[in-house]
Amino acid sequence: VQLQASGGGLVQAGGSLRLSCAASGGTFSRYAMGWFRQAPGKEREFVSVISQSGSIKNYAGSVKGRFTISRDNAKNTVYLQMNSLKPEDTAVYYCAAKAPFSDKYDYWGQGTQVTVSS
Repeated sequence: VQLQASGGGLVQAGGSLRLSCAASGGTFSRYAMGWFRQAPGKEREFVSVISQSGSIKNYAGSVKGRFTISRDNAKNTVYLQMNSLKPEDTAVYYCAAKAPFSDKYDYWGQGTQVTVSS
């Protein structure tokens, strides 16, 4: 499975961005999809995950209420709508796919930079 993340950019605090992650080379609907981020000098951290059908979603506490994850299995794409962005949201954002019964994310995208200015 190949994952291509896009949609990052430079935005002012309080603004919004929508990230997309397009998948190819596999059966997209088999995979739970996650978003992670890594800020300079910090460990990569979990942001959000969505189940295969889209019925179950989880968020990190730091983004809950501001970010929304969704997916379109017909388009093999997962999205992350980010609202009320804060400077501390600045990071490279990665999408990842987890196969059924896997205890880890099996495939990773290349990352897209999100920069939030104050």
